[in-house]
Amino acid sequence: MEIYWMIGILIVGVVAFISGWLSSKKIGQGKVVNAEKLAEKIITEAEKSAETLKKEKLLEVKDEWIKLKQDFENETKSRRNEIQQLEKKLTSREMNMDRKVDLLNQKEKELNKIERIMKSKESAISNREAELEQLIKEQNIKLEKISGISREEAKQILMDNLIDKAKQEAAQTVKEIKEKAKQTANKEAKEIIIQAIQRSAADHSVETTVSVVNLPSDEMKGRIIGREGRNIRAFETATGIEVIVDDTPEAVILSGFDPYRREIARLSLEKLITDGRIHPARIEEIVEKSKQEMEEKIVEIGEQALLDTGIHGVHAELIKLLGKLNYRTSYGQNVLQHSIEVAYLCGLMAAELELDASLAKRAALLHDIGKAIDKNTEGTHTEIGVEIAQKYKEPPVVLNAIACHHEDVEPTSPISILVQAADAISSSRPGARRETLEGYVKRLHKLEELAESFHGVVKTYAIQAGREIRVIVEHEAINDAMADQLAGDIAQKIQGEMEYPGQIKVTVIREYRAIDYAK
Repeated sequence: MEIYWMIGILIVGVVAFISGWLSSKKIGQGKVVNAEKLAEKIITEAEKSAETLKKEKLLEVKDEWIKLKQDFENETKSRRNEIQQLEKKLTSREMNMDRKVDLLNQKEKELNKIERIMKSKESAISNREAELEQLIKEQNIKLEKISGISREEAKQILMDNLIDKAKQEAAQTVKEIKEKAKQTANKEAKEIIIQAIQRSAADHSVETTVSVVNLPSDEMKGRIIGREGRNIRAFETATGIEVIVDDTPEAVILSGFDPYRREIARLSLEKLITDGRIHPARIEEIVEKSKQEMEEKIVEIGEQALLDTGIHGVHAELIKLLGKLNYRTSYGQNVLQHSIEVAYLCGLMAAELELDASLAKRAALLHDIGKAIDKNTEGTHTEIGVEIAQKYKEPPVVLNAIACHHEDVEPTSPISILVQAADAISSSRPGARRETLEGYVKRLHKLEELAESFHGVVKTYAIQAGREIRVIVEHEAINDAMADQLAGDIAQKIQGEMEYPGQIKVTVIREYRAIDYAK
């Protein structure tokens, strides 16, 4: 029984084990099936994500390719424009070179012609000299026969006569020099002048007709020129100064014969470059502001001149006129620096002679004040200067010094004579003046005055070193047809009344401006 019982228990155990094993195997197979389904789902989703990512990357690559293509086309277009501009410049330079070559050929022909003429003249002169020498020999032989003395004897008699005459003239000259020295005290005067010159170490003042304005970069040149050149034309019209934009790196040149106008143009252009807003309306606004600043600046310059020379009690208008002299030149010499130098010299000489040095410096500083007045005012600068000084209650000695420093009237005071001497010293020292610049400025002034003499003309500006004059007219008084006629009339008058190298371009500008204000 126990055996059967144990066998039964064993059989039940085996059956239970087999049953458990079969059940576990079935559960495992179900998990495997679920895992395979999950894996298939993950793979499907991964394939979809990969496909989507692939499409996105393709779109990004395509956009990048399109952008690179557009940048390449823009750069190619910019390079093409640069090449075209360079071609234009090269063509222009080539044409200029051709003109210069033609001019040189013409000059060479003229020189060859002159050389042939000179050789011919030299030959004729040589023949003439030979004939004269032969004639002199024949005349000498005839003279020896007539006088009965030889050539050497005649030479000795002539030398004796010349020596006696020279001795008499030398004695007379010595006597005259001694008398003149006693009367004028020439030696003492020279010593005083030399001391004054040595103690006055003034710089040589040389004026030019151009100013250089530095730029932050060469790109600024294009902005200054503007679209189709409208900015540079507006600037030149507002200031009357020519703007030269060349190959000079990071710089432009302002050219004009009037230093006052050129300084206004320089200040205006520097403000425009700093501000960055460059267009015709802004240009006109900045130029007007610069003119106001220049009015303040000339007062400061006049006050500094008075401070440097130690002069006080000068009227405010005279101070302003002194400041204007800083932008006036006389034969290339800065008039204010010249006046200050004359004041130093005159004050030193007055102190040596125990005269009123302060009054002498005052008269010397104001002696050229008439040159500060506009060129259209009638009268010489001495006459204008006397009127101004008299108007602002300057002392009689100052008035006389101004009136007679060019010997127009007789001096009534020793100080007036000192002003004449100091003015001559300052003007005649080496490097003080340049005749060519003064003649050039006078020619440009005359050119502007000639154009201003026509009816309807508002402003005139001589630019391009006198090779062009721009004439601004009233749009109501001059129509388009009359503007063409006016340009021709001005050109004809210039041809008839002036002498100038090359040719002068006459540009008549007529424009209408409508202005209103939004309130």
